[in-house]
Amino acid sequence: MQYSTTFTVAALFASLTVAVPTNRVPFVTDKNIVGPPMVPIEPLEARQNGGACFITGNAQLPAEVATVVKQLAPKVKCNAGVKTLGGVPDVTSGGQTYSQIDFSKSGTSGLEFALNTFVTADCMADSNLQAFEDALDVYTATEAGLRSSGGNFATIKAPKFFLAMQIARIKTAQGNAPTDAANQVDHLAEKVTKNAGRVDASLIAKVNALAKQT
Repeated sequence: MQYSTTFTVAALFASLTVAVPTNRVPFVTDKNIVGPPMVPIEPLEARQNGGACFITGNAQLPAEVATVVKQLAPKVKCNAGVKTLGGVPDVTSGGQTYSQIDFSKSGTSGLEFALNTFVTADCMADSNLQAFEDALDVYTATEAGLRSSGGNFATIKAPKFFLAMQIARIKTAQGNAPTDAANQVDHLAEKVTKNAGRVDASLIAKVNALAKQT
């Protein structure tokens, strides 16, 4: 089952020079937020007063996640009236709103949803990089919100890393390949497949094939 987004893709991706199907969203860049060190962080009120409206709990966060939260706080807006995964407020960054590209509403696995939705233009260099980066921001913010409340964030990781991989592919196609190994296509493809869970082998094969098309 393909997931049909509720926003106007034609307007959102007007910068694409190659037409993109209206039920697909082309995106890409990664912020490597996974790591074992844990650091104390301010009480909930202080965290939210600092602009991180998507932080819903007081759970300790890994150092990398705490850093990303501070980076996202100024540019991610929350709709407190709409709750998404684990009660995290619906978040918007630029032209992307999480509830409109929420994998959990698709009826498929996170990886299958990502493969069907976060699709680059036929000419990869013409893909709307900003749209992918905005989508990654709302996925990363939602994951951070889940972590902060002790929620289950395992299922969001595959589509999040897939977005990051797509961003790396687009940047590479545009002549701006990431130099940090953690943000390179091969590494991110491994992250996607590692966090995909129990999915059909054909989906893993599609990820690996995309990783070679840079």
